[in-house]
Amino acid sequence: MENIVVVGKIGAPYGVRGWVKVHSFTEPGDNLFGYPLLMQEHSVAWRPLQIEEFKAHGDGFVAKVAGIADRDQAALITNAEIAVLREHLPELDSEEFYWTDLIGLTVINQDNIELGNIEDYFETGANDVIVVKGENGSHLIPFVPDMYVLDINLSTKQMRVQWDPEI
Repeated sequence: MENIVVVGKIGAPYGVRGWVKVHSFTEPGDNLFGYPLLMQEHSVAWRPLQIEEFKAHGDGFVAKVAGIADRDQAALITNAEIAVLREHLPELDSEEFYWTDLIGLTVINQDNIELGNIEDYFETGANDVIVVKGENGSHLIPFVPDMYVLDINLSTKQMRVQWDPEI
């Protein structure tokens, strides 16, 4: 669904009283808890998710989810994605985008060679990296504007990059 944006993920159970670890994809991380949230259930449907309480824990958070009373119930929602309706996200300037908007973009290099589509992205500490998969394999391209990422056009669903297809 295009109007759903994943903003976090439920991790492993934490303790025996139904708490779970929560990984936030928002910046700052606690912004996740300010949205009306939804949760993916078995990759089939979205259902409302109510966080009763949360607190910082290590480099993430732990939270008590309504209706989850013990460790066994918490284990059933491990790896569930947490999402919000797109209209609940802050509006962006014309040159800004959400990471989720990049998934599926066709990546074309400086020589007009199509490298594939963006399948994923991840953080490395130094810079983010996009994962591009195409007919001739995969590419891990550093997300460094003006060096490797030349242009992002969401309306044409394309990203131009400075990248050798043999890498």
